[in-house]
Amino acid sequence: MSEMRLIVAGAGGRMGRALVRAIGESKGAVLAGALEMPGSELLGKDACVLAGLPANGIKLSADLWAMSKEADGILDFTVPAATIANVAIAAERGIVHVVGTTGLSGSDNAVIKSVTNRAVVVQSGNMSLGVNLLAAVVKRVAKALDQSFDIEIVETHHRMKVDAPSGTALMLGQAAASGRGVTLDEHSERGRDGITGARRPGNIGFASLRGGTVAGDHSVTFLGPFERLTLSHQAEDRMLFAHGALKAALWAHGKKPGHYSMADVLGLSDI
Repeated sequence: MSEMRLIVAGAGGRMGRALVRAIGESKGAVLAGALEMPGSELLGKDACVLAGLPANGIKLSADLWAMSKEADGILDFTVPAATIANVAIAAERGIVHVVGTTGLSGSDNAVIKSVTNRAVVVQSGNMSLGVNLLAAVVKRVAKALDQSFDIEIVETHHRMKVDAPSGTALMLGQAAASGRGVTLDEHSERGRDGITGARRPGNIGFASLRGGTVAGDHSVTFLGPFERLTLSHQAEDRMLFAHGALKAALWAHGKKPGHYSMADVLGLSDI
């Protein structure tokens, strides 16, 4: 099979530049387009130069429809509004859409899933191998321990992150809820402040820390009578997410239409 031609959405941002580097440093894929929001001062810049690589002539553009004509997939770690706009075009073009955007609402996710009867979408709150293994373990532990064990999730990210809890924290919360056989929406506890009252049994708590340049730290603690169990993951460089997204795209190339996750990519969906 020839190299997969990939577009990077948000190519001028930190994650976008990491994705461009991952493509440039890996086999099996080539950069076919670099998407940036209309009005950006980076439009027209060479995507590879911005990513610290030799120039390749792929300039940042706001026209996804034009650049997707010769593409096989798009890597999308942007913002909800941009991702939803990209979903329709990717589906119309029939290209693989890898979605790593966080902060998506329930209605946003419904829009994404609505195209998967005719398009291939791989969506995950985190594209790393370690985090997806962690989610599988969290699900197992939550299933094994009863409600005498409270579940608390703490995440730390750099000061520039705009959404909370992180997509990864929510993914871990969903794994815990699935293990318990409950819905996260009905058993989520966030943002404690003031006189909150006693903790409700069975709830899954979230806390978010922001500061510095942290790529992403997550821990899930099970607090029971007289003992605690903590499972954690620390991301040292966002390149690990970029390489995970690239792996997802290459895996999805040629797959039947559907909505897939990194658990599917890594063979963890049955855990």
